[in-house]
Parts: sequence; structure tokens; C-alpha cells
Amino acid sequence: MNCADCARHVSDALQGVSGVSSADVSLQEGRARVRWRAGETPNLPALSAAVRSSGYTAKPAPMATEAAPRARMGGWRFNVVAGLIVTGLLMAGEWIFQLGMSTWFHWLAFALVLPVQILCGARFYKGAWQQLKSGRSNMDTLVALGSTAAFGYSVCELFSGAGGHLYFMEASAIITLISIGHWVEARASNRAEKSMRALFRLAPATARRLQADETEIEAPVSELQPGDRVVLRPGDRVPIDGQLLRGQCSIDEAMLTGESTPVEKVTGNPVYAGTLNLNGQAVVEVTAVGEATAMARIVAAVEHAQSSRADIQRLADRISSVFVPVVVLVALAAALWWGLAPEHARRLSTLLGHFLWLPRIPATPLAAAVLSAVAVLIVACPCALGLATPAAIMVGASVAAKRGILIRDGVALEKAGHITVLLADKTGTLTAGKPTVVATQGDDLPLAAALAAGSKHPFSRAVAKLSSEPMKFQDWREIAGAGVQATLPTASVARLGSLAWLRQSGVSLPDPSEFVEKWSAQGATILGLALDGNLRAFVALQDTVKPDAGRVVRQLEKNGLKVFMVTGDNSQAARAAAAQAGIAPENVFAQVQPGQKADLVRQLQAKGEKVAFVGDGINDAPALEQADLGIAVSQASDIAGEAADIVLLKSGIEAVPEALELARATLTTIRQNLFWAFFYNAAAVPLAALGFLSPILCATAMGLSDLVVIGNALRLGRFASKQTGSLLSTDAATSAKANQTPSFP
Repeated sequence: MNCADCARHVSDALQGVSGVSSADVSLQEGRARVRWRAGETPNLPALSAAVRSSGYTAKPAPMATEAAPRARMGGWRFNVVAGLIVTGLLMAGEWIFQLGMSTWFHWLAFALVLPVQILCGARFYKGAWQQLKSGRSNMDTLVALGSTAAFGYSVCELFSGAGGHLYFMEASAIITLISIGHWVEARASNRAEKSMRALFRLAPATARRLQADETEIEAPVSELQPGDRVVLRPGDRVPIDGQLLRGQCSIDEAMLTGESTPVEKVTGNPVYAGTLNLNGQAVVEVTAVGEATAMARIVAAVEHAQSSRADIQRLADRISSVFVPVVVLVALAAALWWGLAPEHARRLSTLLGHFLWLPRIPATPLAAAVLSAVAVLIVACPCALGLATPAAIMVGASVAAKRGILIRDGVALEKAGHITVLLADKTGTLTAGKPTVVATQGDDLPLAAALAAGSKHPFSRAVAKLSSEPMKFQDWREIAGAGVQATLPTASVARLGSLAWLRQSGVSLPDPSEFVEKWSAQGATILGLALDGNLRAFVALQDTVKPDAGRVVRQLEKNGLKVFMVTGDNSQAARAAAAQAGIAPENVFAQVQPGQKADLVRQLQAKGEKVAFVGDGINDAPALEQADLGIAVSQASDIAGEAADIVLLKSGIEAVPEALELARATLTTIRQNLFWAFFYNAAAVPLAALGFLSPILCATAMGLSDLVVIGNALRLGRFASKQTGSLLSTDAATSAKANQTPSFP
């Protein structure tokens, strides 16, 4: 494969195989990673046949290495060096020493260009032949036809002894200049891929495995299994995903989440491969190694996003599918026009040249026919159309990942550019997600703590800290968005949960209640404990609004978004939290059950709004799926199962506007690239057909068109650094300066 368009054709062919869920094709590695739908049996012969149908061959690949990208860049480097030497010598001979009409110089040019045509042009000829066998055409077809036409015409003129100007220099320059464009593209793409794959090298190859007799041995990470124990010392890179068994340490997780503060780890906390232990010694139980680690899944998700396409690319794809045949027909028409009606062609070209202030390329009728055809074939650039979207998505997804923002695919980027409303879940999104008990009233608080101990909800965790007294229950269960209930050995039914749920369950509640009114007015959430329908206690909990929530809301509103908040809390607590976050009271939805959040999203969509829903993933999956754009605040270990389009690995909500701004900037870049690609081809092809552009100028323009698209995409990196500070590095020294992993509910 020689360009992004080649990789796109292979990806489309693989995704057309029955049972394939997704196919990510790496141009640099020459590899495709195919994922099958659940329950499907991998069918390698079908995959190989699909690749053959797109004009290429494939076989099962060994483990990934950097040999393939280096080989591809080395191939283009040879073309560039050899081509520049030959083309430079010929340019000096023709333009400086004026030897272009000398017979001996013609033969010297032939001897120099022949190896360039055969060796450097081999990649283009092979690509064109493969496409021809499958009944297709691509950029290689245009380059091969254009270069061969210039070289073939010159050979015929040379051996016939007709004399005149020959175009060996042009034939060599075509291959050289286009190879330069591919070489620069390969370097840029390889750098972007290496920046993500470099994360793998952060995880050490060996670990200190703790034996049953408490002795330590150095063991390869590849030999570790879930359940093994590993010792971490200050300065160690974490080799695996695991859970702290004993000890405590401070972990730098900047390379994973992009946050700037080290995370204090205690018994039971997770640690992730590739992160850095700044201080403290601990024993960690292995939970995942290698490709199963959070870091590996993040890299895989980013690679999938980088190889994905947005819907806006469909127009370019449709044009690219017929582009090459149309260009060949235009080139043939131009050649026939200049060859059969040279006077009419020259007259029109001269007239337009005066009008456009462009000099026409002088030549004999036959030479003009060949030059115009060659120019049309070379100047047309389907590669720019093919690169317009992938280049921007590749850079945007890579920059986002370094900031702790995981974007699922190009469609998510595109959807983010059209959002008008942001609907945020309160707990864990606008608030810290770590509520504390601020007041209690009544008896049986140990019963409340025991009931809450089995739940992972932030409120339950806070209540569970009230007592450590163990109790036995039967039929313990959790009702999403309501509370927990269980049967005691005495057959009594105990319930802990929201007052609305207790009332629906037949529990008699005092109305009014001084305790409830007092703490609700202060923004607290009130839970009730009931036993056999009788209220036994109240518990008031408060969750602090994140310090930057107000600033984030103002920034979102400044960017033209309407911000709403949804919560299951009572109206007083909801309004108090909204006021701290700067959200208008009329934009607050209180006492909304988890299952009703998706209905709320639908109501906003019915009003014509494009809704982004932000949630912490707890009971939020239906709303994330229903929203036009789902944004999940998640832990690194949870990314594989998220229903969201964008996953924030940071704990701070400031990543929300950052993610939306980066997505919008990426979409803008895609539109700019597509405009440039369309404009360039629409302007360049007619000018070449009319004889205003020489083949050398056309080859230069074609290479520059690719560089314009790539360079415009690379500007996204500077945009991100202006908005949020310098990009995080995966280098160990840089990573040691910044970091933090979120403590999400």
C-alpha cells in the first residue's frame, strides 16, 4: 500500500466480510487488525480473499514490530535520494549548462533515468498492476501512466533520431517529487503512530514476582498470570494492571490520564501498567498483563479512532471511486485535442493565458499532446482527497488521548461539532462523587451501614462508614436509583434509600420533618432507614461541587451551549448544587430515575436540540446511548465496555469543554482539507489540460497538495497546546513531573 487511499480500500474490503465487527488498517505497518462480532468464528480465508479483491495480498501477521514502518520509510528514502541525484544532474545540464538539445546529453539522460524508472518506479508500477488485475485504479495508476508516457515518448524520439527536446528529466522528476511527498507523509504518520505505541515501552519487560515464601525473583512479565503478586519499589514502572494488597505508594499516572497530581494508593486501589511509582513500597496482585491491560486497550481504542472515518468523508469517497478513470479520460481528451487540432488548442490556450496571466508551455503538436496528457495525469491528486479526513482524525485522536480524552471514532468527532445542549448528571460529574454523612437522626445506624455495605453507589459507600458491625441478611438487593432492601433473620424487611421510594413502598414518613427541611435547604440528600414500614432513621449526605464546575459551565455557555443538570435528588438539593455550578434553576431536572434519563434526552431532541449527555457510567448507559453524543467520566479500567462516544479519563470536568473544542477544531480541519483537495483538483486539472503547467510543476504541485493537507492536520497539536498547556509526553522524565488517576464512583 502506498497511500492512505490504498489503506481505505483494504479497510472497506475487510469490513465487508460477513461477521467482521471492525477492521483497522495501518499503512505504516502494512497490517490489518480485524475484530469479529461476538459468537462469530474467524474466517482467515475470507479475509485474504477480501484483501485480494482490493488489489493486494495478505497473510496472518506475527507480533507487531517497528520493522515494517522502517522498511516503508526506507523504500521511499531510496527513491528520494536516487531520484534527487539523477533529477538534479539533469536539471543542471538542461537549465544551467543549456545541454538539453545535445545528442550525447540525450543518451546520458536515458542512461541515468532508466534505473530510476525501473527501480524507483517499481512501487508505482506494482501498485498500478495490482489495481488493474482487480479492475480498479488509484494514484499509482496516474503516476505510472504519466511517468511512462514522458519516458516512452522520449525513448521513441531518441531512437528515431528525430532530435528536438526530450523529457527524460520530467519522467525522473515525476517519480522523485511524488516519492518525496510519500516520504514526508510516511514520516508524519509514523511519528503519530509511534507516539501512541511508545506507551507500550513504558511498561517494563520484567517484574519482581513475590513467591509463596515471600522471596522475590525477577520474572518476565509475559510469564505472569492473574493472581500472581508483584513488588513495587520507589522509582519502579508498574509492569501490570493490578490491585494493591498491602503497603501504600504515590503513583504518577500522567501518561494514562493526563492529570497533573500523583495519586495516593492504598490497599484495594487499582494500579495500571506503565505508570510510575514515585514513592512507597507495595505488593500488588496481578489482574491483567500485556494486551489485556488498560493501557493496551486505550492504545487499541485510539488506533481504531485514528483509522475510522467521519460521515463527511463519504462525499470524498464517492468522488475518489470514479476520480482516476475520469482523469485518464481527461488526459486522453487533452492529448487528442493538442494532437489533432493543435491550432485551435493553441489559440484557446493563448487567449486564456492572456486573461489568466499564465504563460503557456511551448511545444510541437506531438510534444504538446504528450505533455498535456502527462501533466493532467500527474497533477490530479486523489491522495489529497483520501488524506483529508484520516490525517485530521489521526492527529485529533492522538492529541486527545495525550490529554486523557478517549474519542471512539471519527463519527464522534463529527457529532461533537453539532451539539447545542449539554445535559450533565450531578453525582460524580458536576460533583466530586464522594459524598459524606453530615448529619443523622434516629436509631439503628449500624443496620443502615450494614445494608449499604453491599452497594457500590457513592451514597451507600458513605453510609457504610457509619459502622463496621457485621449483620446477616437474606434476599439483599439493590433497586437502581432508589435504594437497597433486605430481609433480616427475624423476617423483618429493612429498606435504605430515597424518601420518595420509601413512601412508594408504604413507609409512613413524618410531614413536615424539621430534619429534612433543614438539610434539604442546605443542598443535602436525605436517605431514610425503614424497618417493616416504620421509619427508623434519617441520614443527610452532601457531595461537594467540583471547584472548576462553575468555570466550566460558563465556558460552555460562552461557546453557545445550553447547560442542563439532571439528578435523582430532591428539588432543594438539586437547586443548591446547580446554584454552586452556575446552572439556571429552570435548567435543573430533579428526582429523575435512572431509566428516565434517556426519556429526558429524547424530550430535548424532540425540540430540535443536539444533546450531549455527560455521566459517570453508573446507570447512565441508556442515556449515553440515546444522546447524540455520549460523554462518560470513567476509570481507565472501564473503557472497554463504555457506551459513550467520548470517554474522559480525567477526574476534572474541565475536560468536557476541552474535548468539545478539540472535536470542533478537528471537524473544521477536515472541512478545510476537503475544500483544499476539491479546489486544488478543480483548478489544476483544467490548467494542465490547457498546457499551462509543465509535468515537473504538476509533480511538485501534487506532492505539495498532500503536504498542505498533512500540515493543516498537524496544526491541531498547536491548537491543543494553546488551549490546555503543553502536550503531555510519554517520556519517563516528563511523565514523572505530572499526573493523577481519577477516583471515580
